[in-house]
Amino acid sequence: MHPIRYVDISTLVLVLDLCGTFVFALSGAVAGIKHQLDIFGVLVLSFVAANFGGIMRDLLIGAVPPPGIADWRYIGVSVAAGLAMFRWGWLIARLKSSVQILDAGGLALFAVSGAQKASEFHLGPVTSVLLGMLTGIGGGMVRDVLAAEVPSVLRGDIYAVAALAGAAVVVAGRLLHLPSTPVTIVGAALCFGLRLVSIRRGWELPVAYRREPSNAKGRTL
Repeated sequence: MHPIRYVDISTLVLVLDLCGTFVFALSGAVAGIKHQLDIFGVLVLSFVAANFGGIMRDLLIGAVPPPGIADWRYIGVSVAAGLAMFRWGWLIARLKSSVQILDAGGLALFAVSGAQKASEFHLGPVTSVLLGMLTGIGGGMVRDVLAAEVPSVLRGDIYAVAALAGAAVVVAGRLLHLPSTPVTIVGAALCFGLRLVSIRRGWELPVAYRREPSNAKGRTL
């Protein structure tokens, strides 16, 4: 591997991670404002949404300590986004789809950065795609759990599938030795677009429904 290419990709991963951290931190803060949490609660949701997916990815690939808790830039970006949203978030919180748009943006950025970083650690294509998905959905899942909501990824939404699609584009591009930056942009755009289109058109994965026995009346246990 050429040193210059390594530096370029490492810088790309860092930029994507920090951008995803900022966007997901905003979505976490908006969720906290929606549930009328205090400033500490807003900052907790902001930090968790922004960093938990990346922390899980880094622990699994052995990149310890995870930058999400070891690098001041990740913490600073999360806190800054949370404070800004706490101060002026009421403007965005009035928009019904604000959380979904921010969440889709963070999902796209983290899915491609997670796949890129996993590939940098010389993991297999399938593993890299799965870790890209995990990076994208991890923070949002924990944010929703702390906000006492069912995570979007478990409600039938096209969420994890969108992250898988974006991560798969990045991994396929690396296997084909295509330029990293254009492939990453395409992967992020695919994930973001697929998520937003599924929201607007109501696309969902099949959901299990519990059926009540039709002849249960009159039976005794």
